[in-house]
Amino acid sequence: MTLNHEQVRIVLGARSGVPIIVAIHSTERGKALGGCRLWHYPDWRDGLADALRLAEGMTAKNAAAGLQHGGGKTVVALPAGFVLDAQARREVMLDVGDLIESFDGSYATGPDVGTTPEDMAVIGERTGEVFCRPEAAGGSGDCSPYTAIGVLAAMRAVCGELDGSTELRGRRVTVVGLGHVGTPLVRALHADGAVLTVTDIDPARRALAAALGATWVDIDRAPTVPADILVPAALGGLLTRELVPHLRCRGIVGPANNQLAEPEVARLLSARGIIWATDHLASAGGVVYAVARELHGVDHQQALERVLSIEDTVRSQLRSVHTRGQVA
Repeated sequence: MTLNHEQVRIVLGARSGVPIIVAIHSTERGKALGGCRLWHYPDWRDGLADALRLAEGMTAKNAAAGLQHGGGKTVVALPAGFVLDAQARREVMLDVGDLIESFDGSYATGPDVGTTPEDMAVIGERTGEVFCRPEAAGGSGDCSPYTAIGVLAAMRAVCGELDGSTELRGRRVTVVGLGHVGTPLVRALHADGAVLTVTDIDPARRALAAALGATWVDIDRAPTVPADILVPAALGGLLTRELVPHLRCRGIVGPANNQLAEPEVARLLSARGIIWATDHLASAGGVVYAVARELHGVDHQQALERVLSIEDTVRSQLRSVHTRGQVA
């Protein structure tokens, strides 16, 4: 990746000794926003690469969602074998807060893979530049359900483009990843009557599949199961040039960031007539909700309406691309 970021800082936490990376891609539209990812990496440089990709993606996501904010990302690159007990976790989050505070208000963070609203409350002990603390601590709480709601909105737009109906009932949907967003997403899809195939790297998630009457498949097989909609809801890079010829879905809509392993994959999807709702739009519900509540001061219903408007935004994008003779 070409380094076109405004700032990148890497520290070893003073308390934890763990590598912590903050990448700010752009503040051209305003303060940079981006979640705090906590993950075990083979090498801290892998965490750096992740931070750079995700920060650039957040710039696109915030712009596509109409937010006057740029993009950034925090990555805590846990070394292999690092044991994260309660005390170590608290020390890591305090170190994250110190690093974010050092940016003097140009960047704020929130939950991402591996972190929670409770972690944000600990970060908030060291900086005010944090979103999605628990409501009891003055935040807007867990934004994962609103990310899921945004994915559903984007999915309805894609279904409408496929055959004119935005209904999800009876649609065959494959969800890859049952984490903080994937879980509320599959519950909502089940309630809407979708026919579900699901998978996750954690076999314990099979219990959720059984409770919802969903079909469980091995994670390597899941992307090629026949489906109306494929939902990447785990880590990025699922869609590779090698995978595209084997896909048997009509559309792709999901909350995972950086779904394309490389930009060329978008052209390959288009050539096969597979509609892809860009990840930075489909996954924007959480940040849209948090910004509306915590920065704009609107109530829950108004913030929810902004999340639901993702359907109109995706529909407009798809029609614009179709007008130009392409498939999104």
